[in-house]
Amino acid sequence: MNFDAVTIMALVDELNTTLSGGRVQDSVQVDQETLGLEIYANHQRHYLLMSAHQQFARVLLSEEKLRRGIPQPSPLGLLLRRYVEGARIDGVHQPAWERVIILDIDGPEGVFELVIEPMERRANILLLRADGTIADCIRRVGPQDNRVRISLPGQPYDPPPPQKLKRDPYALTADRLGEWLDNQPGERARQILTGKLLGFSPQIAKEVVFRATGAINTKAADTSARVLFSVIEDLFGAFRAREWEPGVSVQASDQDGEVSAYSAYPLTHLDGWTPVASISQAIERYYGPLVGEGAYEAAKKPVRAVIHEAQAKVGKKLDSLRRSLQDEAEIEHLRQSGELLLAYQYGLGPGQTAFKAQYEVDGPEIEIVLDPGITPLDNAKRYFEKYEKAKRARAGVPQLIAATEQELAYLGQLETDLDLATNWPEIGEVQDMLQVHGYWHGPKTKRPGGEWSGPLKVTTESGYVIWVGRNSRQNDNVTFSKGNSDDLWLHVRGVPGAHVIIKSNGRDVPDSVIRRAAAIAAYYSRARTESRALVDVTQRKYVRKIKGGKPGMVTYRNESPVDVVPAPE
Repeated sequence: MNFDAVTIMALVDELNTTLSGGRVQDSVQVDQETLGLEIYANHQRHYLLMSAHQQFARVLLSEEKLRRGIPQPSPLGLLLRRYVEGARIDGVHQPAWERVIILDIDGPEGVFELVIEPMERRANILLLRADGTIADCIRRVGPQDNRVRISLPGQPYDPPPPQKLKRDPYALTADRLGEWLDNQPGERARQILTGKLLGFSPQIAKEVVFRATGAINTKAADTSARVLFSVIEDLFGAFRAREWEPGVSVQASDQDGEVSAYSAYPLTHLDGWTPVASISQAIERYYGPLVGEGAYEAAKKPVRAVIHEAQAKVGKKLDSLRRSLQDEAEIEHLRQSGELLLAYQYGLGPGQTAFKAQYEVDGPEIEIVLDPGITPLDNAKRYFEKYEKAKRARAGVPQLIAATEQELAYLGQLETDLDLATNWPEIGEVQDMLQVHGYWHGPKTKRPGGEWSGPLKVTTESGYVIWVGRNSRQNDNVTFSKGNSDDLWLHVRGVPGAHVIIKSNGRDVPDSVIRRAAAIAAYYSRARTESRALVDVTQRKYVRKIKGGKPGMVTYRNESPVDVVPAPE
């Protein structure tokens, strides 16, 4: 448990220092369980992220601007627009040893509290009126869900129940600690700490026991109460003095430097401890960003799995079709067998099951299998029927191969669309396409509001407009709706990616604009991680939809290549 009461203590200090007195300029709903506030304080914009995810609940100051990720905000998201935008942040506080953060807000509609409870499985965000009633919350909890603690609009807010059986660590004595260890000698010392003391998450308990004994699983009987108490005094003394040392533990064996834990104090029981500038930075490094291409990996995983499954299935079909083209000798064997049976039918005996003969004078003998229950002539007719059937089937194979290659290419484009998706609507569009074309076998999903993402528009300093499609549907729109016949059209050669249009308006397009558009096209393609990419440039009038092809699938001619380094807009 990383996001514990001590983490919140450090975070509250950071939020008070950074946000107190600031004005809320904007509120956004990042996803169904995550809200964001843009706050102007100390002559700077700050982005407060608040997530009530049931597994990854957290609060932090994001380094990136938070953006709306769903078309229709929740009721709480709508209330924040009314009550919180334009409001002043008077302060941030935490009930002692609780995993609760409270923002005191004074706005145009009065005084409110925004309560964030970042507790796994019970996480919530609530907006409270001055009288303590709930205006609304991100997760409504009725009596059928929790008989003790109801969270519904209009109901009084009940804070988390107090942990009555646990003691304040600041009131702990060495004698009391010794009694606990003596009474449970076979228990792990860290489990005694988490069960007896407020604020002791499993991570803090492991760290304290490790500092006292050199191991995290030391039994109570093998733990010195005096040494353990001294460690607790030192560590919690630093907490009381607000002497925070935030950092992350990075797995040295991981090439990407995966963060395995974070805290507001050094973790000596884990390898790879690395200090960072703030507790927010430590939290963000652990959970990952909630903006940009890497923000929605969890949502992308099931969609990507469906694409990979479809690619494997279509790939096997393509291999089978290609192998069938190589079976021409088998088809010819059928014809030759029929002709040889006609030539030698009178020399075959009753009940004969096979015979051998040469089709060509210098050729090898062909072994022909016979059905002894029918005449040699009927055997010959059967071979000719098989030959005609195989020949007809083979005649359609090239078209089937082309269609299957096209299907595989489209799946590759959808995979790239998913990789480039930076919000929920764009992920939803990929899922829509999988459903429309029969690849998605689970229940159909609906995206709220039915909103479609739009192509990217870039205007250069010289006034040229560049349209960039970031998925197959946008590509179709950019090429055939945004583009006129004389506009320039760009696409990375040989890989799925963006269709890009440069609006020429009858002017000659400078080479600098073409190269910039080509770099953007390369960035929004599967070649974005390459050091260089070859981008084809042609006029829009030379681009044609593939007959029977899916959205965004085209052919083109009269292209000129441009070699560029992939770069974002």
